[in-house]
Amino acid sequence: MYANKEIINIAMRQSALDNNCKVSDFLESHNVIVGSKISAFARKYYSEPITCNLVSYGNNIVASVKDEYRDVVEEYIDKYEFYHCFETPNIHRLDNSLSKYSQKVCFMAEYFLPDMEKIKPLNCDYQIKILQRENLISLYLPEWSNALCEARKELDMLAVGAYDNGKLIALAGCSADCEDMWQIGVDVLPAFRKKGVAAALTSRLAIEILNRDKVPFYCCAWSNIPSARNAIKSGFLPAWVEMTVKPSSIVDEMIK
Repeated sequence: MYANKEIINIAMRQSALDNNCKVSDFLESHNVIVGSKISAFARKYYSEPITCNLVSYGNNIVASVKDEYRDVVEEYIDKYEFYHCFETPNIHRLDNSLSKYSQKVCFMAEYFLPDMEKIKPLNCDYQIKILQRENLISLYLPEWSNALCEARKELDMLAVGAYDNGKLIALAGCSADCEDMWQIGVDVLPAFRKKGVAAALTSRLAIEILNRDKVPFYCCAWSNIPSARNAIKSGFLPAWVEMTVKPSSIVDEMIK
């Protein structure tokens, strides 16, 4: 099993691959700007075009930026304390500055890592089963779209299901988004929510991932309080945040 220090170091190492920077950049007391480039070893869902990505592990901002937008992003991140760069109304300032280049803020997310001093199997009132890849083939359905990703089936490695009288009522799955880290997603049917099922599956799956010498991680929007609570109840803690800027045409297409 890993220690907490090892886990955060692995996450920073992956973020460095994702953002074309050094691990030490995340530990500086000042902001760091690097040229934007996606490594061959970046997380699988990273895709061009990325105008810039702002990442913070709680010390500063590492900004991975295309050269033509460097001045705009540098002016923005130098204006505020690093954590205020990820909140409104300040984000509108960045959007306004980038609008003349037809760029917009696109993705924002908070990421969680397991706390090895707290993570443990949690009790569940329903039968739990470990599902291997061959058991997932029939489960690519809308109700399990957070646990499994139909567009990247080849990355789905493992899942844990909860069953009520033989019926699947909740599913936590993990995808091999990069070499050393597997991301957890979870779905619970509406009638079975707020019963501790999500946390039982998430914690169990996290331990299964750790037993395979991989680091589990969990992601949610800051506004998704139920998901953030599930992460914490399952033995995870907030670790880093990201905000990504993409061309306006891509953002506008997403929100149609």
